[in-house]
Amino acid sequence: MAAAEEERFRRIKHWAGFPAEAIRYCLDEAGAAPEDVAHVAINQHARANLLKKVWYALARRPSLGAVLDRLKNKRKRAGVEQELSQLFGRPWRGRVHEVEHHLAHLGSAFLVSPFDEAVAVSVDGFGDFASAAWGVGRGHAVEVDERVYFPHSLGIFYQAMTQYLGFPHYGDEYKMMGLAPYGEPRFMAEMRRLVRLQDDGGYELELKYFRHHRDKVEYQWEGGAPVVGALYSGALLDLLGPARAPDAPLEERHRDLARSAQAMYEEAFLHLLNRLHQRYRLDALCLSGGCAMNSVANGKVYRRTPFKRLYVQAAAGDAGGAIGAALVAWHRIAAHNASPRFLMDHAYWGPAFANDELAVLLGERSAELRACRVEEIGNEGELCKAAAKAIADGAVVGWFQGRMEWGPRALGNRSIVCDPRRADMKDLLNRKIKRRESFRPFAPSILREAVADWFETDDDVPFMMQVYQIRPEKRPLIPAVTHVDGSGRLQTVDRGSNARYYRLIEAFRELTGVPLVLNTSFNENEPVVCRPGEALDCFLRTRMDALVLGNWIIRRSVAG
Repeated sequence: MAAAEEERFRRIKHWAGFPAEAIRYCLDEAGAAPEDVAHVAINQHARANLLKKVWYALARRPSLGAVLDRLKNKRKRAGVEQELSQLFGRPWRGRVHEVEHHLAHLGSAFLVSPFDEAVAVSVDGFGDFASAAWGVGRGHAVEVDERVYFPHSLGIFYQAMTQYLGFPHYGDEYKMMGLAPYGEPRFMAEMRRLVRLQDDGGYELELKYFRHHRDKVEYQWEGGAPVVGALYSGALLDLLGPARAPDAPLEERHRDLARSAQAMYEEAFLHLLNRLHQRYRLDALCLSGGCAMNSVANGKVYRRTPFKRLYVQAAAGDAGGAIGAALVAWHRIAAHNASPRFLMDHAYWGPAFANDELAVLLGERSAELRACRVEEIGNEGELCKAAAKAIADGAVVGWFQGRMEWGPRALGNRSIVCDPRRADMKDLLNRKIKRRESFRPFAPSILREAVADWFETDDDVPFMMQVYQIRPEKRPLIPAVTHVDGSGRLQTVDRGSNARYYRLIEAFRELTGVPLVLNTSFNENEPVVCRPGEALDCFLRTRMDALVLGNWIIRRSVAG
């Protein structure tokens, strides 16, 4: 019925802590009172992999500070009943279900997928003392067959290399992924010293290059933006040379290291998938975990493994574990095995706002809009034509419609939309609004039926989780969404899941012959906008040319 991340309400990227505002929203959307909630599921289990934890502590003897930090963080995340009672202002009498972290990930992928049977894989940093898990989903259940345990982790490898390259913030991994195509993989020998592939499909880290297993790494995960200290050791500097400072210029060496790290991740990831296909002989695959956000690697599954069908949920990372935990618990406690499986084929589960609410907002802030032209267009077809004409004329258009997307991607309801044909559009967008690194690509939203004509892979990609190659003859036509390696992180749009966004792209195609638009998230160095007031704020403080807010179009009198 509802799903939203706390960061959208708190307005702090990756906000970590008890999700009070998201809980309030979900209950409001469901029309439910606290006493209606009998069960709550969370994606961690205090006793999961307990023997492995004990063995590791006895064998490795990590520092006392590291152990105390982990216990402290566990305690902070405990006490869900108390947190809910405090939130509701009265005792909450329901039951909390702890679901192992990676089982929740696997459930979040398979139990909402279109497959009756599939291989399910979770690859992450860490959760409940494991960094990866895999097994098979059938019907209403998914089972974990094997895991990769602490301290070995592809997520830690990728995060450590991201930090080493001067991108220190939690969640910066997409920057290294965007930088990688500008380099050459000339550091593969060094990368293979960091990560060793195992015959069963797993992998191990060469631990001397990392700190997470032995040192007290700075780690803050409560009441604000997450903070993770440096994960690499001095041995990595000896191997690769000095780390890049965040404000230092990017050199050829940095680009080559990014390409090599991405290639090493893909080598390990695809090695695992190939072994799993040999083992299970199933052609459908569901991916989850934070590493499933690596859309470049996901886009190579069909080319470099035998899998023929792929599903990656809109919130593949830890946020998606909420859905996985809920569904795993639901199937455990109730006799739902005879009911149809729930298919998540769209991501629009967040707040929506009626056109009357938008009209009130525009009236209240009319003084700030004196220099703008404000027009209501009640006919959806005419509204989309007007917006498409502005986009085709080169305008940067904010597009705020319907329910907010679940997951990190803007998928046509909280988006900034532009003309993909303009070679200067990336620079224009960064100058007017985004102010982000020039090497990061922008994504295309394309009508589903046009994918085969424009991309080398014809596939459903509703959540923008795969990168595919754009057909060479089409690349000159859409330079603003064609990355340096000829790829695009596409979102497929069909009429059934988002009729208004489909109609906007359709109107753009009628004007230009191009069935896709540039789509980037509606924000400016902040979480994606959630409420209409935030969209209006972003429009007013940037040089955005127009804002389509429900049925209202707000245009600057002079385009900037």
